[in-house]
Amino acid sequence: MKKFLALLLALVMVLSLAACGSSSSNDTAADADETTETAESGNPTVTIGVFEPLSGDNGAGGKQEVLGMQYANYETPTVEIDGVTYDVELVIVDNESSTDKAVSAASQIVAAGASVVLGSYGSSVAIAGSDTFGDAGIPVIGVTCTNPQVTEGNDHYFRICFLDTFQAPVLANFASDYLGASVVYCLGQLGSDYDQGLINYFTEAAEELGMTVITESFPEGNSDFTSYLTNAKNAGAEVIFAPCSTSYAQLIIEQASSQGVEIPLLAGDTWDSNVILAAAAGTTQSIYVSTFYAEGGDEAFEEGFKEWINGDSTNLTNNGGNDTIAAASVMGYDAYYVALEAMKNAGSVDPADIMAALPTTTYTGVSGSIAFDEIGDAVRDAAYIKVANTETEAWDFVAVQTVS
Repeated sequence: MKKFLALLLALVMVLSLAACGSSSSNDTAADADETTETAESGNPTVTIGVFEPLSGDNGAGGKQEVLGMQYANYETPTVEIDGVTYDVELVIVDNESSTDKAVSAASQIVAAGASVVLGSYGSSVAIAGSDTFGDAGIPVIGVTCTNPQVTEGNDHYFRICFLDTFQAPVLANFASDYLGASVVYCLGQLGSDYDQGLINYFTEAAEELGMTVITESFPEGNSDFTSYLTNAKNAGAEVIFAPCSTSYAQLIIEQASSQGVEIPLLAGDTWDSNVILAAAAGTTQSIYVSTFYAEGGDEAFEEGFKEWINGDSTNLTNNGGNDTIAAASVMGYDAYYVALEAMKNAGSVDPADIMAALPTTTYTGVSGSIAFDEIGDAVRDAAYIKVANTETEAWDFVAVQTVS
């Protein structure tokens, strides 16, 4: 009997320990799931990937684009989807303005579990990272990447900006109608999808308008633009069209000024930056850009954004040291809200559901009404033209330009 009782007691203890071990394991797993899926607020978290250059040639513009997203996230940190309130987390990864780094940066965002991605500033990097997002089934909302190839041949990339096929004729019409140019000199970086694509479309439009176009390209890493500016002057150019990155633009502006080359400089949305204003300050250069927004368009947004920028030294530094509002920031802000609208429209945070909902998602933002065509491109029919005020270091509105 004693042996029987001893055996019975041992069996009970073993079963008890086994039960305790099983319970502990399950509780730990549940706690781990809750930690990864639930924020400190108690709400589940949805992740928006931010695929942007924070360094490299396009770092200045990329930082300003991200500032718009960060301000929107500060303003609206949650989203209600199908009756559930989610905390919105931005996972920001620097693609370094490099096509070589794009895949690695995109892979980091995929690994972070992003439901949707915003970016990239710079069409070349957007194109380079595209397949990584497509293969993972994650939709991407382009913000200011204007090259048509970004959305061509895929169903996962959308964008809220106009295209170079629209921007280039806008600029050509402006050069002809407003600047009265008959000869235009075009200069872009060799191998840059953005530069070469925009120059190609500009040339087609300009020649249709009866203008003569001279085109040259400079190699990556070039720092001396003296010979190119001399060639433009000797060719009798009345406008220099140079849709390159801001790092090269600074050099072109400074060297044009030092050489006394006062031919008007014309560029696309990339030049809409504090970097350009700083380079032009104190010179007599005339610098015109086409872009997505001009200050004064939405006073409530601008007041809030400037207060937020000035309230944080890092934000101020990332905006170029002052509170001038770049169109890229406005577009980043609008892109964030388009992403939220797509989630609401989908009733889900699943990437596949968001991708399916994006074609019918619409939003009226600071930059205007946003809707997508059958390719996933924004329906836009006008661009803002601004000129650099070299005395006040601000952009002055010139015109809303369409294609004639």
